Amino acid sequence: MLRSNWLMALKCCFIFVEMKFKLIPLILFIVWFSGCRKSLFNSDQHTLNHDGVKRSYLLHLPTDYDHTQTNSLIIALHGGTGSAKNIEEQSGLADFSDEKGFILCSPNGLNRTWNAGWCCGKANENGVDDVGFISKLIDELIQEHNIDPKRVYVTGMSNGAFMTYRLACEITDKIAAIAPVAGTMNFNQCEPSGSMNIIHFHSYLDSNVPYLGGVGDGISDHYNSPLDSVFNFWAIHNNAPIKTETANDQTFDYTSWTGGPDSSEVLWYMSHDGGHSWPMGTAPTRNSDAPSTKLNANELMWDFFQKHPKN
Repeated sequence: MLRSNWLMALKCCFIFVEMKFKLIPLILFIVWFSGCRKSLFNSDQHTLNHDGVKRSYLLHLPTDYDHTQTNSLIIALHGGTGSAKNIEEQSGLADFSDEKGFILCSPNGLNRTWNAGWCCGKANENGVDDVGFISKLIDELIQEHNIDPKRVYVTGMSNGAFMTYRLACEITDKIAAIAPVAGTMNFNQCEPSGSMNIIHFHSYLDSNVPYLGGVGDGISDHYNSPLDSVFNFWAIHNNAPIKTETANDQTFDYTSWTGGPDSSEVLWYMSHDGGHSWPMGTAPTRNSDAPSTKLNANELMWDFFQKHPKN
């Protein structure tokens, strides 16, 4: 009986080893395929070494891309716990890229977060040099894809919006305009080297990043700067004293700061619907806030970007 059990156990071991070796090629193929496949929007995965770390990003070239012609670039930064794939799907910017003809780059934050000041997660805790990474990425994309250095724009959702503001403060010379969505400016010091054109999208119903400031109800327990203080800072910095306000209780409110010597603009759109979401985008999860149906963030930001190349 003991001999029989021993033989049975030995047979099972041989079967397991045989199956394991048969599975190895399949596992390797799956890993290779998942790493090399394109995104849902036919975007290619790339890597860039920075600060001793291999960073990754998705690059979407529009269907009419022509390397002999200069191109505009939009960098889209995902929210906390998100990814490059996530921001492509949530924003719809990849399809919009095909329609309008700009190049879209969607980088991945380390541990799915960006070091955007006192927000958020491990990127902030570990002091990740995300500013240096994005700066290096811009240089590489300009060189490789004939991008007009005067038409580099940045947008981002939530933690990505925080990061967008930090980039505007620290690499001002490389960015023509920014379009933060559902975020704010969460760091103590901002010393831009020039003016910055800004179009910001938010919702009165956003309880994750409250427009009045304070700690929201999101997964990241941190203080958020009130939006009016953010825009007042940029209006003063841009020397744009003319403030115009338009209110519409049914759709959205709109505030602008203009009149600066270099025609810079700060625009603030506040929707009465939606929440912590991308206006006219898609909800990334079933528990996410529904996007606003009153504002088309992509159309508005692209029109704004077209109007504001780098001076």
